[in-house]
Amino acid sequence: MDRVRHIGRTGFSGGRRRLGGVLAALALTAGTVLTVGGANAEAVGARAKAVTTNRANLVRNPGFESGTADWTCSNGSGRTVASPARSGSAALKATPAGVDHARWAQTVAVRPGSSYTLSAWVQGSYVHLGASGTGTTDVSTWTPSASGWQQLTTRFTTGADTTSVTVYTHGWYGQPGYFADDVELSGPGGTDPGDPVPGAPDGLKAGATTSSSVALSWNPVGGATGYHVYRDGTKVQAVSGTSTTVTGLAPSTSYRFEVTATNAKGESPKSAAVTGTTTAGSGDGPGVPKHAVTGYWQNFDNGATVQRISDVQDQYDIIAVAFADATATRGAVDFTLDPALNYTEERFKSDIAAKQAAGKSVVISVGGERGTVTVNDAASAANFADSVHTLMRKYGFNGVDIDLENGIDPTYMTQALRALSAKAGSKLVITMAPQTIDMQSTSAGYFKTALNIKDILTVVNMQYYNSGSMNGCDGKVYSQGSVDFLTALACIQLEGGLAPSQVGLGLPASPRGAGSGYVSPSVVNNALDCLAKGTSCGSFKPARTYPDIRGAMTWSTNWDAANGSAWSKAVGPHVHGLP
Repeated sequence: MDRVRHIGRTGFSGGRRRLGGVLAALALTAGTVLTVGGANAEAVGARAKAVTTNRANLVRNPGFESGTADWTCSNGSGRTVASPARSGSAALKATPAGVDHARWAQTVAVRPGSSYTLSAWVQGSYVHLGASGTGTTDVSTWTPSASGWQQLTTRFTTGADTTSVTVYTHGWYGQPGYFADDVELSGPGGTDPGDPVPGAPDGLKAGATTSSSVALSWNPVGGATGYHVYRDGTKVQAVSGTSTTVTGLAPSTSYRFEVTATNAKGESPKSAAVTGTTTAGSGDGPGVPKHAVTGYWQNFDNGATVQRISDVQDQYDIIAVAFADATATRGAVDFTLDPALNYTEERFKSDIAAKQAAGKSVVISVGGERGTVTVNDAASAANFADSVHTLMRKYGFNGVDIDLENGIDPTYMTQALRALSAKAGSKLVITMAPQTIDMQSTSAGYFKTALNIKDILTVVNMQYYNSGSMNGCDGKVYSQGSVDFLTALACIQLEGGLAPSQVGLGLPASPRGAGSGYVSPSVVNNALDCLAKGTSCGSFKPARTYPDIRGAMTWSTNWDAANGSAWSKAVGPHVHGLP
């Protein structure tokens, strides 16, 4: 967010790069967020096989000598080739297309509480190697450019109940095909997933509940590499561990849950059923209705109308106070009213309380263009949670908005937000405002964080401006400023794992509110209708509708006021009138 006069919120990223520049920025972000253990790149000219370690390779068909056997791929994205092969007679060639990253994966049996080393030899640009479902911290590493064979290596330790992990490699959209060979996972082997179909799980229990979620756990099954979770007879999740939280549920409603165990041979019978009943009321905070409008309130004067919290238009259900500032303590934030506003702290607190009494939520926003807050280890995560909770108690904020534009570490931001949730309780409101590039893939740090905290997340209001062209969920490229740009990009989040109630459309309130991407309120309303009801779409029409979509966000209530509140007057009633 840019605080310079008349520029508006260009740090919701002003002068955003075109696609080529986005990749350069992504390299910086990925270097912060994704790299675990280092790329350990080592150019090698010889084609000799890697030296055999004293631990057997757990990956099946690691050199693709048996074609694509034992591997699964996304979107039919690859094949084996004879050249270049690092060793043997074959290697994998996989080519990204649209928003698909050409992901190749294999589920491998492992032992709980054990250490593993994962490596692979790759060629190409933005090639990633990783492991998911570890039961501890999922890991990945990558190389921005490998003109010859380079080795990627990362390490992880499995959780106490982890019996299988998924190892994978992928490229990046907009990049040419990449090559992979000699994938190796070394460590103690688990039960061979080729063993007979596992038995049905036992010990299924329903745990903590909110108004929209039920936590489940069950006993591990020998020979299982994964589990399927069923709600009222319909499969709703596939997980690798022995616990999960089913979200997107209705308040005060009972659901029947069952679990099956799976491996390469098939799926077990269902477990005995258990019933879980959600709590009454909204679990994501007071004043957050089913369909909500979020507005950012500026704690500075940049040429927009100067407001007090009491002046914020009534159509806004969530008011994000922008911004908290970083302190000298890594991860910690603080907030001070701008003296230019001539706004006393007591009046500020009183105005927040009045908005809350009227059913609104007021959260503190962390970040913006100039808000460099670093949360990348356990200490900084604890500092973040402690400092935000202190601000909540001091001013009465209902929660926090994450608007970090300098990269986000999903492991430790998840840790920070869960620690904050433990302190603040079930009424905590958590919102996010990522840029478009941050939500193009579930492997991106913002998207991973949102999915990691899905059970406590209120809404992600992605910024559909200052963006340039981006891929939609159909693989086509869309330019900002159109209804298709809003719907096709929202579809990525909606189909990528977020509940519709956790997706909002973020737009500028006026042409002066952003450097580019402003659309009239009618376009915002058309996009909401397209997503919620399948009407008023452009050339892109989603395969299904999302009637529970949360709503819309704008930068800012101040720019809205400067434009006669035209945005909130048009979008607010429309959001509140959604089905």
